[in-house]
Amino acid sequence: MVNKKWNIWYALFLISLLIVVASCSHKTEEKLLNLDMDMYLKHADKDTIYPTPQQIEMLKSVMPKESFQPAPKLADRVYWNAIAESKSGKEYLIKANALLDKKPEVPISDSIYRLANREGNRGIYKPRYYRTMDRLEHFILAECLENEGRFLPQIETYSYSILGMKSWLHPNHDDKNNGVLEGRRVSIDLGARKFGSVLALANYLLEDKLQQQLKEEINRQLQKRIIDSYLQSTKYLDENNKWIKSTSNWNSVCTSGSVLATITNSKNYDERLAVVGSALNSMNYYLSGFGDDGYCSEGLGYWGYGFGHYLYLAQILYDYTEGKIDLFAFNNAEKLKNVGRFPQSFEIQNGTCAPFADGVSSISSKGSNFAYVLSTSYYGAMMPTEIRMEEAAEQLIAWQKPKMFEVSNNIMISEMSGHTYFNDFGMVISRGKQDTPFSIAVKAGHNAENHNHSDVGTYEIFLDTDMITGDIGAPSYRAGAFSPDNKARSSWGHPVPMINNQLQSNGIEFKGIITETKFTEVRDEVVMNILPAYELPMLQTLTRTITNDKSGMGTITIEDQFKATEHVSFGSSIMTLNTYKIIDDTTVILESENHKVKAEIQSEGFTVSIKDVIVPVAHLREGAPAYRIGIEAGKKVKEGKLTITYTPL
Repeated sequence: MVNKKWNIWYALFLISLLIVVASCSHKTEEKLLNLDMDMYLKHADKDTIYPTPQQIEMLKSVMPKESFQPAPKLADRVYWNAIAESKSGKEYLIKANALLDKKPEVPISDSIYRLANREGNRGIYKPRYYRTMDRLEHFILAECLENEGRFLPQIETYSYSILGMKSWLHPNHDDKNNGVLEGRRVSIDLGARKFGSVLALANYLLEDKLQQQLKEEINRQLQKRIIDSYLQSTKYLDENNKWIKSTSNWNSVCTSGSVLATITNSKNYDERLAVVGSALNSMNYYLSGFGDDGYCSEGLGYWGYGFGHYLYLAQILYDYTEGKIDLFAFNNAEKLKNVGRFPQSFEIQNGTCAPFADGVSSISSKGSNFAYVLSTSYYGAMMPTEIRMEEAAEQLIAWQKPKMFEVSNNIMISEMSGHTYFNDFGMVISRGKQDTPFSIAVKAGHNAENHNHSDVGTYEIFLDTDMITGDIGAPSYRAGAFSPDNKARSSWGHPVPMINNQLQSNGIEFKGIITETKFTEVRDEVVMNILPAYELPMLQTLTRTITNDKSGMGTITIEDQFKATEHVSFGSSIMTLNTYKIIDDTTVILESENHKVKAEIQSEGFTVSIKDVIVPVAHLREGAPAYRIGIEAGKKVKEGKLTITYTPL
């Protein structure tokens, strides 16, 4: 009896053990099916983006044999009728109807293209390009919503107009000899990737609603202009798509469009494998441009644009492979979480932020906020109070994942800390806590950052929402905007020292180093060594100390101290976009729209004089004119100290 009972228990134990083993085996198998990003990147070829044979084999285990389906096709009326009845579907259809009688604005003439290329004049072509793409996107999705054929004539007209363009590039992205326009080469840029994406969506979603001749022409041109061009550049870095190894927004934006067009439109499995494999290698470069702490040297506007397209790429590959390729974590989940939360840590106060490099001075309420929405879902960032999308590809995701795009009426706004320190790039935000907060953002950084302005040591001071003094921001993108001679893009146009009339040098080795920080409730202090930013062998030390005394109305101090082996001239500046009054050589009153701030100048080792000039750049993103209130030492000295103290009035 005992033996029989024991045998029963033993049998039950064995069954339980087999169940556990089977469960563990299933979980192990499931884990193996997901792409190991660390291992994948270890197999990469350091010289090319194209995936190695080992990487291709890894991809075969996670990539489906079928092409990507960005949304149900028009024929799926259950899906599209439900979308058409939704609030966003109805709004989308209203917008599309309002555009229905508009004619395409491309191709532009060769003469306009060449003029735009030569002068960098974006106004004569860029709006035409993007209005054309926006309308075609709306017509495509509206036809899916309505299914009555009303939008088909315009879809065909617009498609043929785009296909008839000699070049899909923004003209200023062509070479000076217009090589793409004249057919000597094929290249992908921010515009071309979107033309390709829109046509790929039309080809997929509308199927036989499009004329066979049009479908064949779309296939032919996507192959030539996007797929072949992209894959050629992944095999060796040619002149066409240099962004493919870039850390800038160009990489994520152009890559996401190239991938969408390929995995949606290409019938060749090996081609789809190669493009996805190349994209993963390319995104390793893109993500290396962020600090581990999430800092984006391109600024908040380009974070939204570039990282938004990275997240779009992450979402379509996640959906395509049923989660087996996870770019939301990539090979560093903690870093990606920090990048996703960058906007809320970069904000200074009341929706303002530092316009360093080609950045912006405020958190925009315009344009797509797709990056914010996905960062909320995947990284726990703060949900925006509204949803704004600019591209059909984003809208398709929103319709398929409506919960992700729901705005809560009870959004909690967390209080910002007294300071934020992005250690990887050397950038600090010191926030005043007064009723009218007086705050400063300061950057060490290096002079090879994306959109570099040769601005090691630059700063920006805000009083409430008013930008008082500091960095004047980016020149508007037009002819000469990116010239090294552009005053707004050099250290001359930034509030940093100038020794022996020499500007900071360019390169990753020319940098600032934060050597000391002290953060308390009432006082923040940052000390940085900015000597490495200059090629001045006689200079022994050059230190900038920034202090934010948060007591009372607040006091912010910028102190520069230097020592040299020989006598040198020394100068600095107060940069502003506001009106101002020079009281004397030691006092300036800065007046913004709502506030006044006094700047007091003190010096040791020399006396100073002030000479103000208008910045000779007519077009600035933050508005012009800008002024440089130059501060110059009266004599050459071996050592000295200059202090500027800012106090609200």
